[in-house]
This record gives sequence, C-alpha cells and structure tokens, in this order.
Amino acid sequence: MENLFAKDLETVTRKAASRYGVEVVEKASEVRERLLSLWEKKLIKSNHSIMEYVVSLYLISKGYDVHVEYPLGEDLVCDIYAVGGGRSLIVEIETGFVPPSNASDPISYRLAREVSKIVRYSPYADRFALATPPFHILQIPRIFLDSPTERGEKELAELKGLLDMYYREPPLSIEDLKKAKIDYVLIVNVDSVSVFQYPIESYYSMLRRNCYENLGFG
Repeated sequence: MENLFAKDLETVTRKAASRYGVEVVEKASEVRERLLSLWEKKLIKSNHSIMEYVVSLYLISKGYDVHVEYPLGEDLVCDIYAVGGGRSLIVEIETGFVPPSNASDPISYRLAREVSKIVRYSPYADRFALATPPFHILQIPRIFLDSPTERGEKELAELKGLLDMYYREPPLSIEDLKKAKIDYVLIVNVDSVSVFQYPIESYYSMLRRNCYENLGFG
C-alpha cells in the first residue's frame, strides 16, 4: 500500500528546499524520520504531523535545535520542543478539529482545549506557542495577556470551571492558571511551507478588532 504520509513529507521537503535551502532540509532529517516512524505505528495523524514538520523546518531555519513528540514527564508529550539562543520553546499544534461529540458546544470545547494546552505545557519551557492554520481562530482569553499578579480571581475561577467540565484528569488548579503563559502564535501555511510568528499581544489585538469581542473574549 502506498505510504501517503511519506509522499506528503516529500512534497513539503521539496518546497522547503526552495524556501529555506538544502541545509535546513538536511538538518530536519531526524524530524522526518521520527514522524514517519510514529505514523507507521499509527501513533500520530498526518494532518497534525505535517504541520509539526512545517513548523520544525521554520524553527530550524531560525537556528533552533528541534525535537518532535518530545516527552516532558509522565504521560505528557509535547508536539515540538526547540532550543535556540540559550532558551527553550514548546510549540503545540492546534488544527481546529472539533469531535462530533462536541457538535453543540464547539467554541467552549475549543476554548477549554486551548487553555488546557497553555496551562499544561507552558511551565516546561522558557517560551510557549500555539501553532494553527490560517483558517482557525484560537480561543485565547484576555487574561493570558496579564501578568500572573494581575489576573483576577473571578476570571480564574470561571476558567477553572470551564476546564473542569472537559478535563478532570489530571486536574488543573487556580494556581496553574495563574502561572500559565503563552508568548507566541504561529500561523502555519502548509501549502506554501511558511510560518508567520506573532507575539500573543499582536495576535490578540488583530483578532479583537474583528471577532473576539463578538465571541465574548474581548
């Protein structure tokens, strides 16, 4: 049977060679091999993993040493762990998928999922980012633009209540929410093998003008 994921990797690699150069593509060989191995074991999904590969190529081009599907601790594996300039960065991929079981509450589901990613993963690196395609709007509450000392107890309690509805194991505390951070959003265009990086303040401001206030996150 034809390995469609390997074919997709080859297509992205060819485009990446034109965009970033052969040296970057060669440095990404371990990333390709790991993703292909995990896909063959049916441990990852192709659409999610192709985005991982595109982001990895971008980070390698910026001088990062990149690892994918990287274990952080017991039962916790991040999509991308990168080190560059003496600092660590974790990137979690969000495709925007909503399961059929959440057809009647897609925004609440996405909000809880994206907040849980920020809370669970950000303590493990100096910087944390979510990566998403251009057609998905991340549901990021305004509270994450504030410093931990500026975050109101009422807003924290409301977020914890939402998280408890969707994610009880392991439980997330008010203190976890208070310490969590998100530094960047990466917009991933798989078709052109390009990534656009926005500081969280810029991403939030850009979307607030268009939709966040109408969705209730302003």
